[in-house]
Amino acid sequence: MTVLIISSIEDVHARAVTEALLAGGAAVELLDLSEFPVRLALSIAFEDGAHRFILRREGGGQLDLSTIGAVWWRRPQPFGLSAALTDPAHRRFATSEAATAFAGLCQSLNAFWVNDPVRDGPAHHKPWQLALAQEIGLPIPPTLMTNDPEEARDFWRRHDGNVIYKVFRASPDGWRETRRLRPEDAALADTIRLSPVIFQGFVEAEADIRVTVIGDEIYAASADARKGEYPVDFRFNPNLTWERHALPSSVENALRRLMRRMGLEYGAVDLRLTAGGDYVFLEINPAGQFLWVEMATGQKIAAALAAHLAAGRRITAAGGGP
Repeated sequence: MTVLIISSIEDVHARAVTEALLAGGAAVELLDLSEFPVRLALSIAFEDGAHRFILRREGGGQLDLSTIGAVWWRRPQPFGLSAALTDPAHRRFATSEAATAFAGLCQSLNAFWVNDPVRDGPAHHKPWQLALAQEIGLPIPPTLMTNDPEEARDFWRRHDGNVIYKVFRASPDGWRETRRLRPEDAALADTIRLSPVIFQGFVEAEADIRVTVIGDEIYAASADARKGEYPVDFRFNPNLTWERHALPSSVENALRRLMRRMGLEYGAVDLRLTAGGDYVFLEINPAGQFLWVEMATGQKIAAALAAHLAAGRRITAAGGGP
């Protein structure tokens, strides 16, 4: 069996899991979708009651996709179209055809997915994340998602200005950190009409919690949120000290239920631990980073993910339950 990792060649997480797979004796291939269609040729054939799924590299070498037993849908890259396609309509058409061909290929492979692209895409949607978390019983911040300036102003007033705002989904050319809403931002309220914004009541916390979930296995780490230079977003506090964290079993089981409802095998969950002992759910990233947690805490997350992929099926932890 071969494990296929779909990401970029520069992805350090892909390299870490590749090394762990190779150390365990598994065969591994990396597929960078930015090489298609210029440097990769795809052939999907159905003849005489059989099928062939082949990727052939420019300059030689090919991969028989029927040998793939597991796929890590890590960070798929945009297709790299030929510079010869200059007409915008032609480029849109070529992109659509490439995306449709690969989507059909993915659904045709008899492989174990981490995560299945059909589930992975919707799992990034923050409204659905919060709706499921609320239904399961995880505490969530008071939240408003709107492009109505009056709704936003009312939310600001009702929460005494203690409000943050963030994007629905980060993109390479539109990445934004979570920010505190300031009084001077009120002058920009009418611009909300141009695009919806996520507003949330700021959660005062003793600790930021990052939870990496792989199948039924849970790896939690915490850092003192009060010691960061930027308390709104721990990603901007590189000097925080992260250590292993023991979650209550009720929180672990709630997160497992959330993963099942979303159809995910892997997810990186952000929580905030309040002074009252509540673990407040912020969001889940189906392709979230984990190496910084592994390096800080010694938790073998890359090895666990490699083992999950190599097994080619869900591994149920002892006592984990569905």
